[in-house]
Amino acid sequence: MGLRHWAVHSRRAVLAGLAGAAGLALRTNAEPRADAALNVVVAGGHPGDPEYGCGGTVARYAKLGHNVTLLYLNRGENPQADCAPADPAGDATVRVHEAIEACRLLGARPVFAPQCNGNSIVDNAHYEAFTRLLSELRADLLFTQWPIDNHPDHRALSTLTLEAWNRLGRSAAFYFYEVSDGEDSLMFTPTDYVDITETEPIKRQACYAHASQQPDHFYALQARVAQFRGIEAGYQQAEGYVRHVRSRRGFLP
Repeated sequence: MGLRHWAVHSRRAVLAGLAGAAGLALRTNAEPRADAALNVVVAGGHPGDPEYGCGGTVARYAKLGHNVTLLYLNRGENPQADCAPADPAGDATVRVHEAIEACRLLGARPVFAPQCNGNSIVDNAHYEAFTRLLSELRADLLFTQWPIDNHPDHRALSTLTLEAWNRLGRSAAFYFYEVSDGEDSLMFTPTDYVDITETEPIKRQACYAHASQQPDHFYALQARVAQFRGIEAGYQQAEGYVRHVRSRRGFLP
């Protein structure tokens, strides 16, 4: 089976799997009904990580009428003296406002966990806190960063999300994503792909909303990743994902 045919087959299997698991009447090449909106949560270590790794996919979910939350482990400020949960409406920090604008462009909403940039903690107390937070978001699909990553905050986020998913009974479809391959993610081989050819311009705007984070460098790198994943899957540009082997299949747009 060719890669493009495999990708199409995978998408159809994903749709069928979700329809069976959730009792939804979803059809290929058709927008889901209004009452079939899904809760999609994309977790990232810092503002910008979900946008760079999944921005095209997030934009597609939003266009289909699904509810998308970008869950940031921290606010990205360095130094960050106050690690209390950020209220986006009242937080004056630069990166929080960049995240708010990026989410507006993508059609998502931002949520911030109360950890500190560069000082992520993984222990039982933080497992419990992160599990409570994810439980409140009631995810049907959950995306997190790849655990083999050069940034410790990314690795911590991946571990916290995986543990929360296990504790919540693995009810959400669970996927890993990649960012800045070579500089961050390593040894990433996708099992599933999403065609982002049409939504790449929105992704680009959202990533460039993080103006303080060298978007000329990082978006150029991520664009090369998207182009290569597109070659693999038979699209112009794509985002690749690894579905957890124990995850049910979920609706990828």
